[in-house]
Amino acid sequence: MITQSINHPTSPYAHGNIEHYKDLGWLFKQCTQLLPTEDRLTLISSTFSQIPCFKLEECTAAGCLGFYGYGVFLKAMIWGWDEVEWHRVFNFLCSFTNLLPKIKMAVTGTPGVSCSLELQLRLFCRQVLLDRWPGKGTLFWLTRILKPWPMVLQARLLFILYGPLMPDGTLAWQGIVEREISDSDLWNLSRIIVLLYRTDWTTDTMQTILEELIVFPEVWHMENVARLLMLCGNTVCYSFLANKLHNGQLLQVSRLIVHIILVCEKNGYSMNEVVRMVHRVCQGLDTSERFAFIQRLEDMFPEVTMELIEIVTAGNHHEGTGPFQTLQSLLQSSAHFHAKFLHMTLQN
Repeated sequence: MITQSINHPTSPYAHGNIEHYKDLGWLFKQCTQLLPTEDRLTLISSTFSQIPCFKLEECTAAGCLGFYGYGVFLKAMIWGWDEVEWHRVFNFLCSFTNLLPKIKMAVTGTPGVSCSLELQLRLFCRQVLLDRWPGKGTLFWLTRILKPWPMVLQARLLFILYGPLMPDGTLAWQGIVEREISDSDLWNLSRIIVLLYRTDWTTDTMQTILEELIVFPEVWHMENVARLLMLCGNTVCYSFLANKLHNGQLLQVSRLIVHIILVCEKNGYSMNEVVRMVHRVCQGLDTSERFAFIQRLEDMFPEVTMELIEIVTAGNHHEGTGPFQTLQSLLQSSAHFHAKFLHMTLQN
């Protein structure tokens, strides 16, 4: 019953093999329904342990569909099981794949050194568990994967699972630091952050994870931080900025807002949303703090402008949007932001 041609994804039989694993999952479910959960999982283990495509770092075929097929099988097999049984499934998977020690190796090592292990973990967790169960299912599996680790390692693990990839398929550990990353490459990461924010994960916990995320392996390119926050939406973005202000990080907040305004101009986002967010931030401050915040924000525009002028003059720039185009966008964004800000202020 077990076919192994799934490590040839270009084969005309590949799609049929994936459907085969769905049917196989239902068959296992029906044939073992009178057995205790532990016995059912043991039966899966004894059968699937013979197939390297289902085990971490044992299949070397490029583009192997083993994890995808395993996820299809598992979903069909455990559909309708309760949460207690799902916990047992996760414990079984950890034992079957030696998952937790491998995660520890990836999140505590130097980023990118064990790129094969990082990608194997990403594929296994996403294709077997996370991408198979949208919404609450994703949250359940993601919580099980993240919770054993301290928050600093949770942030690194989130990047391994959902961070942007380079053209060669490796994680963009340095790319996120050195150059602008597109919206599409940050979309999955932003969606999973929003999912965690909307659930029983506390705001303080998510704030800490987000803070750790954007400084590893080094401080991210500021436009990437701004772009990620914008993709996460107003609630997450405001919460992040307000928390930083509460902790006295006025300089960092001002610089970040300038880059959020710049990203809005570059990507065609509504400037009204940024203006409303700045107004909302101001409302949370007393009069003296409000004036200090506005003054620092205004001072930050020429500071960032001069930094870009120096980069243009020196000719030192990485891939992505050229510094001269970025400088033009910054000047335009400043004009648009101030016009909207003044208009909203006069209306109020």
